[in-house]
Amino acid sequence: MNISVLTLFPELYSSFLETSLIKRAQEQNKVHVALQNLFSFVAPKQRIDAPTFGHNAGMLLKPEVIEQAIVQSEQQYGRALKIFLSPQGKKLTQPGLQALYERIQQTGHALFVASRYEGVDARVEEQYADEIISVGDFVVMGGDIPTMLILEGLFRFIPGVVGREESVARDSFSGPFVDHPEYTKPVVWQGKEVPEIVRSGNHAQIEIWRKQEAAKKTVLHHFNWLRSADLQEQDMQLAKHYIPSHYTALLHGDMRLKEGRIGTTSVTTIDIHDIARSSTTYGIKNFFIVTPLLDQQNLVNTVLGFWHETTKGVQYNKQRHLALKQVQVKSNLDQVIEKIKEIEGVEPLIIGTSAREADMLVPLITYFDQEKVWAQGRPVLFIFGTGYGISDTILKKCDFMLPPLQGFSDFNHLSVRSAVGIILDKWLGLNRQAV
Repeated sequence: MNISVLTLFPELYSSFLETSLIKRAQEQNKVHVALQNLFSFVAPKQRIDAPTFGHNAGMLLKPEVIEQAIVQSEQQYGRALKIFLSPQGKKLTQPGLQALYERIQQTGHALFVASRYEGVDARVEEQYADEIISVGDFVVMGGDIPTMLILEGLFRFIPGVVGREESVARDSFSGPFVDHPEYTKPVVWQGKEVPEIVRSGNHAQIEIWRKQEAAKKTVLHHFNWLRSADLQEQDMQLAKHYIPSHYTALLHGDMRLKEGRIGTTSVTTIDIHDIARSSTTYGIKNFFIVTPLLDQQNLVNTVLGFWHETTKGVQYNKQRHLALKQVQVKSNLDQVIEKIKEIEGVEPLIIGTSAREADMLVPLITYFDQEKVWAQGRPVLFIFGTGYGISDTILKKCDFMLPPLQGFSDFNHLSVRSAVGIILDKWLGLNRQAV
């Protein structure tokens, strides 16, 4: 495998290429790395860069310099898979890295363009780039460190470079779960003891423990990676065990009404059915209908009675029965909290929702903050309002608020049942991504 690197600073790579496994890969003739100094393609005292057109600050590498370097490199080592490093590129993941390695194997030659300054002329990327890669949503001085980072990852896939190929296969982010914790001697250090199970010598039990710990760590610290992975059924079952219990409540008391009044709204059967189905789809433990009005409670219990108890309801629609059997009726939010405490042994964290920016009366979280919420080791209760939204009295009881749902438009009038489905999907739904 031939690797060409086009760079302004080849000296940066000297110690990198002479270190550890990187050096071993070259000594074993598994890979050959050629550094091309871009300054060699301009005459002495001639500038290698030029100002950008327009009013932007900064300089760009001249396109003809990159062109000459690419042509010379491909003349020497054959057609290359040409990889440009840019913050605007596709963010690299472990599966993406493996796919890149497989493509390089097919061509036998990879060429990295490690630009500096403001980067390269956009026409150069259009003309030559097979891949434009970002190593993260941040900006560094140039493409050299990102290039070295990618080479480190690629070289791990070369057979024989890493001592045990099993280590590569089990790398974090190679599958749905990150790696499990590892320990060595001494058994006790700083008062912390190596778990007894990993010292037991029972390989079957150790393997079970490792899978469980890997799943737990992934759920609690890398949930958005997990939900984007290609999960098998056994992976989902294992992960579900470590996702905290979640509950939903649809409030009808203490709601904003027209002209700013606070009062009670009417229960609708379509909300009961649709939110119950959404809640069950996303693994919600119970869905609570909250209304202080006895006639409304009786209405809900009549609806639920058909689906909970009668044979006719179960036979008519088994899926609807499964969803609606999780629904309970309560008079107020305090009763919901007490019921969850009875089930879980601890009060839930309450996450409020609203369509209004003005309702953000408690700390705001995003749909990527599962780790922050779940780290507190408590069940989670999402509360949803009716009418014109939840009153300030209720909102102030929340631990966190989620931002209003918003699209690329000025329209913001979702039904509550639509909002519940979207919010639960954004918080708990799977979101598989391509490599």
